[in-house]
Amino acid sequence: MDPLLDAYQQHRRSNNNPTLMPCNINNNSCGENRIFFETFFTGWLIRQKNYLDKLMSARKNSQNISEMELRSLVFQIITHYQQYYAAKVTAARKDVFVMFAPPWFSSYERTYLWITGFKPSLAFSILDKSVVNQDELTDEQLEALCRLRVQTKTAERELNNEMARVQESLALPPLVNIVSRVNPAGRRVDGGETVDAAMKALTKDMEILVESADFLRMTTAMKIVNILSPDQSVKFLAAATQLQVNIRTYAGFAKRCRERRPKYHGE
Repeated sequence: MDPLLDAYQQHRRSNNNPTLMPCNINNNSCGENRIFFETFFTGWLIRQKNYLDKLMSARKNSQNISEMELRSLVFQIITHYQQYYAAKVTAARKDVFVMFAPPWFSSYERTYLWITGFKPSLAFSILDKSVVNQDELTDEQLEALCRLRVQTKTAERELNNEMARVQESLALPPLVNIVSRVNPAGRRVDGGETVDAAMKALTKDMEILVESADFLRMTTAMKIVNILSPDQSVKFLAAATQLQVNIRTYAGFAKRCRERRPKYHGE
């Protein structure tokens, strides 16, 4: 696993949060949290489209824009994505489970989710297919990108394994045993671990998993940008942002089509 990712997971595991509890139907703060994040996300998407316009303009006129201006734009875009992940961390610590099927995403958008977001290695596909001509990359850049690609794939596999472990814990002992041996007061008959304690541990594992995946997504993008020149970074970020906007736009279009589709007898 990437050393940074491993260090991050160790930090989160040691950072105990005594208020960490999964949301339930009686917890009004969870609903409020979802509304708050969805409102933030709506505003964030508007700003994202504005940034996309700036990126596309800079991409077309890069030769007439100073390197300092290009670096400034790249910094703004990276900061914009960091704001999203910071808000997502706060929302996930209130209700991590909703992040796996977020109501602010359409069913089409959710097909792209890998541990609540895009797969980090998607960045390399964007880079390979539509951003930077291989001839524009120096040998040093190519070598650094190859190393980063391998590191990212390795970290993804580690997180996939962790996700599988967490999923198995939902159906395997000791959680099943705990649930089957509780009294109406929510305590185990033998006086051992409570259901709340088991759910608390599961929730924290899910939080760590989501935050680790987001950490990998963000650090992979930042490392790519650090390897590329300012002009190349603008091309990369423009293509990545365009992809997200296109997926969102297509999802909205598909939804409108379904709503306007004629209803037939028997439906």
